[in-house]
Amino acid sequence: MPVCDICCEELPSEAEMRTHLLLSHMENVVACPFCSLSGVSYDEMKFHINTAHIEEDCQDTNATVVDSGQKSSNDWIAQSPNSTLTSNVNAKNMDTVSQASPQSQSTGTSLSQGTSTSLKSSPPAAATANGAVKLVRTTQKSSNNPSKEREDGRRKTKQKRLSSPIKEGCFACPMCSLVCKDCFILQEHVELHLQDQSAGAGPEVGTLTEVSSTSSGRSGVMRYECPMCSLSFSSSSSLQEHVELHLEYGSASVTRHSSEDLTLARKLQEEEEQKWREAATRQEAEDFKKLQKQFGLDNSGGYRKQMERNMERAVSRGHMVPAEFHRKKAEMLESLASGVDDGRSKTSGLMGALYRYYRDASGCAHVWLCAETDHYSSSEGDKGWGCGYRNFQMLLSSLHRMEQYKLLPVPSIPRVQALVEEAWGQGADPQGASHFNHRLQGTRAWIGATEIYAVLTSLSVKARIVDFHKPTGPGDTHPRLFEWVKQYFSHSASRGARLPPKIVQTTLPPIYLQHQGHSRSIVGVEQKVNGNLCLLLFDPGYAPREMRKVLSQDTATMVQRVRKFPGSLKHRQYQVVAVEGLLTPEEKQSRILNSRTLCAEKIP
Repeated sequence: MPVCDICCEELPSEAEMRTHLLLSHMENVVACPFCSLSGVSYDEMKFHINTAHIEEDCQDTNATVVDSGQKSSNDWIAQSPNSTLTSNVNAKNMDTVSQASPQSQSTGTSLSQGTSTSLKSSPPAAATANGAVKLVRTTQKSSNNPSKEREDGRRKTKQKRLSSPIKEGCFACPMCSLVCKDCFILQEHVELHLQDQSAGAGPEVGTLTEVSSTSSGRSGVMRYECPMCSLSFSSSSSLQEHVELHLEYGSASVTRHSSEDLTLARKLQEEEEQKWREAATRQEAEDFKKLQKQFGLDNSGGYRKQMERNMERAVSRGHMVPAEFHRKKAEMLESLASGVDDGRSKTSGLMGALYRYYRDASGCAHVWLCAETDHYSSSEGDKGWGCGYRNFQMLLSSLHRMEQYKLLPVPSIPRVQALVEEAWGQGADPQGASHFNHRLQGTRAWIGATEIYAVLTSLSVKARIVDFHKPTGPGDTHPRLFEWVKQYFSHSASRGARLPPKIVQTTLPPIYLQHQGHSRSIVGVEQKVNGNLCLLLFDPGYAPREMRKVLSQDTATMVQRVRKFPGSLKHRQYQVVAVEGLLTPEEKQSRILNSRTLCAEKIP
């Protein structure tokens, strides 16, 4: 009859064997009956059992096979001289009979393979030199505990099952040298081993039997090996105390190492934070230097030094002869000494030219122009940073023509820087003064709407700052800015008139327009027939020769560059400075005091 190699179950036919393998082992999880191996294929499990659990000498004559014995009041142990077999039995243990080598037949004990044999009760046999079996007798202590007697009965019942007919195949006990031919018998035998170990931890109810090999003479007492070192112990309690010492020392070592690791981690973290702070400080310093250079606060010189360097560069490139260099340098020094702009970048007569152009132009309903204003372009001395100064000069050129303001001629850029410092000295805009460290002369620092407002206030000119801090139209446009400019120019021109004329040149000065990175001057506003508005802007970036095109017959081309529709002004924020008259001494002092917390009027 075929026998299953995994569970040793006998089946009547090969067909039923295949069905058994499919249902019991292949569809379910294949697990080894002798160890914890599982989750492998049938072929791998078969190879594992044949190699790991069947010893090569299982058919040797020295192999020990479990056989049935005759139960008696005393326990007997048969030992082969060629193999040491130790069985520690207490009062609960049953008779365990081991088959020895064929030489043991000389003692009168008959052990046969394949059939059940009986070991007659007889006195222990002494070991002989020719390999006779040594039978050692163990005494059994009586127990008055009924529960223990019931436990003895259950264990004896299991021991009786060990005498069932053996099947083909050999299975070695993993805890002793016993070899069984039935896997179920081996399983119950191993359970007896485990019960003996658990019983050894409680009160002693039997005596441990030490079986010595006649050939080696070494002790066969069961030893408990420490899982953490190579020491072994005769009792589980001693092993437990030893392992606890391991754990106590390990926890103390772990605590010490943890403390050292924590100290090291903190040190590394502090070093990392220190490096990060140093890197952040260096990056901050570099960014600050870049900002200083961008805004002209890097002590690289002001208007005069930049003009001299540019003229020297022109001479070295052959664009300027040395004689012209010395002549322009002398004129520059004379202009700086007088404090008045030399007018080399100025273009006059532009407002009249625009008035004549719109008078003959078609497609526009109304045009409002500011008072006569000169255009000032950036020169070699202020290119890249002087737009704020040039727009302020445009505003002052218009105010200079008005009798009510009585201002001095348009100052040069270094003189404008001095005027800003004087305004700061009077107490105007202290926050702006601290931003520039109270120093503008000799630098290339940019100025904006607040500096223009501070200078006008110090000159007793009434000014107003309006901040259009966010877009008010689709596509990030500022239609409110255009409406405000139209209202500014048309308000004074429409007084007493029912219908405003097509072209109006007002007596109002231009408006200073500031946005991020640049500034321009609003000199007028144009309204189309369809109602759309566009601003007329003077940009300091336009060269004098370009602005002079307005005075020539090519006015239309230049007007296209001056005209700006809402789609051309898409910066996030705009600020305007508008002049509204003169200040009395009391108003001037009040505005200077209020400028300590200067807040622009916000629209919307």
